[in-house]
Amino acid sequence: MSSSDRRLFLTSLLALGACGFSPVYGPGGAARGLNGAIEVEAPQTGDEYELVKRLEERLGRPEATRFTLGYRLETHEEASGITASAETTRKQLFGTLTFTLTEDATGQVVQSGSVTSFTSYSQQGTTVATASSAQDAHKRLMVALADLLTTRLIAGAADRAG
Repeated sequence: MSSSDRRLFLTSLLALGACGFSPVYGPGGAARGLNGAIEVEAPQTGDEYELVKRLEERLGRPEATRFTLGYRLETHEEASGITASAETTRKQLFGTLTFTLTEDATGQVVQSGSVTSFTSYSQQGTTVATASSAQDAHKRLMVALADLLTTRLIAGAADRAG
């Protein structure tokens, strides 16, 4: 990085600080108040397990919980690659995660909504390869949904703080 690039970078950081920007994970940031403070409903399926696992990676394992996160997960698949002989070569996996974040002390819903995402996987190859591709697609979809939800929760926390 040249010295003029460094100056531009540092000037940009100072400008962000002057306009009220503060990192969500920094001291006093909105995300710090959520870390370890959310008890996610127990998973009932493999997809839900992957979802909760990722949420706990992003938000911390529940310690001094102040909130409960309820959710409903819906997924469905659609054929997306079809050969001239009507053989499916690819599937798309769609997911919708509807959530409600409730404050434990008051029972008040502080955030609710839904996030959606999709991924796809190949149907070509052996039965084992196809099953492995499908399983990987489900894991990727749960990570995407958990990341989208985490972003929404942090943004909502920042809205309430500021």
